[in-house]
Amino acid sequence: MSDASTIVQRLWNYCNILKDDGVSYSEYVEQLTYLLFLKMEDENSNSSKISTLPDGFDWKSLTKIGVASIENHYDRLFTMLGDAKGLVGQIFRKAQNKIQDPAKLKRLITLIDGETWSSLDIDVKGEIYEGLLQKNAEDTKSGAGQYFTPRPLIKAIVEVMKPTPDMEIADPACGTGGFFLSAHKYLISEGRFKLTAKRQTRIRNGIFHGWEIVENTARLCLMNLHLHGIGTDDSMPITVADALLTKPEKFFDMVLSNPPFGKKSSITMVTGDDSMRGDQTLHYRRNDFYATTSNKQLNFLQHIVSILKTEGWGGPRFRTSRS
Repeated sequence: MSDASTIVQRLWNYCNILKDDGVSYSEYVEQLTYLLFLKMEDENSNSSKISTLPDGFDWKSLTKIGVASIENHYDRLFTMLGDAKGLVGQIFRKAQNKIQDPAKLKRLITLIDGETWSSLDIDVKGEIYEGLLQKNAEDTKSGAGQYFTPRPLIKAIVEVMKPTPDMEIADPACGTGGFFLSAHKYLISEGRFKLTAKRQTRIRNGIFHGWEIVENTARLCLMNLHLHGIGTDDSMPITVADALLTKPEKFFDMVLSNPPFGKKSSITMVTGDDSMRGDQTLHYRRNDFYATTSNKQLNFLQHIVSILKTEGWGGPRFRTSRS
């Protein structure tokens, strides 16, 4: 079995071939997301786990079908899986095939089929995918770096914040899930906490809650978390939506986030004290905010304050005055 860095390089080298056909780095990673998920689902179903995919629209169907028919079949597969429930539907929702050369699509399928992904432990599989996301972020022309906060910076922030297994942690602009992955690694580090069965279940499927406005980025985040053992086939902790547009229904012990940069937004967030009569700009009312502004960074700061539990800054003396 090749090590993680070798597999990353092999997959990335093939991306350079696809670029000749107009497939960008970010699109390539997205296409890999679909194929890696299908391959791992196939391996899991061979080890006593029941497959969540419909018959005839799975990994085996891609490996058996010839080059002449693979493009049409792949398009139908996207339609079928996009309507599925759970993680499958979340990953394939509005998915499109961007690899228009059937021969190259078949070659990529063969390349992925040559690795047995289930034999890799969770950390190694996650490392491979993180490596691809890192390479994507380094491609400045694609603009993907805005969704990929440098991992050493995230690690430092998590170590300063010191999350615990009994917390609930939010990221209202989660990108590809870097803060969740770093916090997850911190929580499961050997000897740091007493990890009972109940705590292990919570860490896997109960602690993290994220929002991501860009659908394709949310797709990468879901796959990234899945490869690191976070979430289940039926429940993943990511909501595809603009976190700023709705008043929180749930509050959290900790927020780990790197909100979007850029001061000006096309949307003005309005407090309960302000009137926008006669103003033609697009605006949303947040009675729990303190200032009316279109400054995106300030609005994320207001939102972060609003979603903290009473034990954090933004406690009851602030929240009740805006409720």
